[in-house]
Amino acid sequence: MPQPKKKIDTLVKLALGVFIGSFALIWGGMFLSRPDRSIPPYSIGSQEGTAVAVHVPAWTSDTAIETLIERFRKVGRETRDFGKMKVQPTTPGDPSDRYRRLTIYIFTHDSWAEPEILHRYLAAAGSEGTDDRSLREAFEKAVRGLYRLDGSEEEGRIGPILTGKETAATAAYARQLFKGPITSGVPASSEPPGSGAPPGETGPGPSPPSGGPSPRGL
Repeated sequence: MPQPKKKIDTLVKLALGVFIGSFALIWGGMFLSRPDRSIPPYSIGSQEGTAVAVHVPAWTSDTAIETLIERFRKVGRETRDFGKMKVQPTTPGDPSDRYRRLTIYIFTHDSWAEPEILHRYLAAAGSEGTDDRSLREAFEKAVRGLYRLDGSEEEGRIGPILTGKETAATAAYARQLFKGPITSGVPASSEPPGSGAPPGETGPGPSPPSGGPSPRGL
């Protein structure tokens, strides 16, 4: 004789409802709060100094991420008002340009954009400790896109941060979109690039493809 199906406990139903509702609110907020619909939904996961960690949905394509990077580039060239892009001033002590320097790291895994992880990554700059090196490498492998502004210099990349020369092999998963001086639309107050850019843009040794493991436990 067939056994009757057990009903789902009310508390389980409630927990599932809260989980699904929270998930919908997060993604709905990202979708509705973006400056316009020509760029993918995104949220600012954390910001420390001139470094900003941005989170986009896991399904976001490289093409969509490139669109977001180009939007940051447009703002950097034309107005430097990144507040409209949900970024807090990165050089607030400079009255002539509150966004003179910034580096934006774009992730599809929200854990990498958390304040603790960004802080640990920045604090590990230059350290030769095993744990610090492992964190830096994992962080840079997980990056899906990067935008950097340093005075009158700009850089944009798709894929993980490569710290060596680009090759035909690395081109399959990472490429440089642009890098060099801004040739137009630069505010008159801008100055040549300084040395205050966050770590991760230069150095020896290529990184493997993006999509690294979650930072949990690092």
